[in-house]
Amino acid sequence: MDYIIIVAGGRGARMGTAVPKQFLPVGGKPVLMRTVEQFYNYSHDLRIIVVLPKDEQPTWRELCQEHHFTIPHRVADGGATRFESSRNGLALIPEGTDGVVGFHDGVRPFVSTQVIKACYETAREEYTAVPVVPVTDTLRHVDARTTRTFTVDRTLYRAVQTPQVFNINIARQAFDQPDRKTFTDDASVVESLGISVNTVEGNRENIKITTPFDLKIAEVLAQTND
Repeated sequence: MDYIIIVAGGRGARMGTAVPKQFLPVGGKPVLMRTVEQFYNYSHDLRIIVVLPKDEQPTWRELCQEHHFTIPHRVADGGATRFESSRNGLALIPEGTDGVVGFHDGVRPFVSTQVIKACYETAREEYTAVPVVPVTDTLRHVDARTTRTFTVDRTLYRAVQTPQVFNINIARQAFDQPDRKTFTDDASVVESLGISVNTVEGNRENIKITTPFDLKIAEVLAQTND
């Protein structure tokens, strides 16, 4: 049995709006609903868990009613950190469940179903899968001690996206350990066990909506996708 944990625990301070970014409308529909729909479009059998701060869950229920949103899903309480939120979502998966589980940013509504499929199929075979895209900007390394900077070979780097998909038992083992500052995403939690993470090709449209500029891009993407 396969799961997706959609983490929408952020407050969206960089967006500068009173409404949490996951609830902001894009093309007339809340961002989070678009995200859930993409995974439902990939597979109606995928078990969906949405992680939200407890005080925002009534708003989510109201939005679901307002938009007649009936895709089946469960809701877990968000934590103080991404690590805690992911762990809370993972806790809703019954013990003894076999399969794979994905972790996805709630404000990435334009991940393609092809990328989702590639991540889940790779994780079933190889236990881990993370979507990545090539870096197109020139990168410079900054030495904090000397303030010296120098250009690095960007072909050696990739920008990481979500969903990040893992064997459920591996994910449980990873999130059974204490949180660390070095955990920047779910893949870094799994890697701390000494497990290598496989990559698949992501899609450029799979942006994370965190700023007003991102929201403008999202409106254009929504027009293209709808």
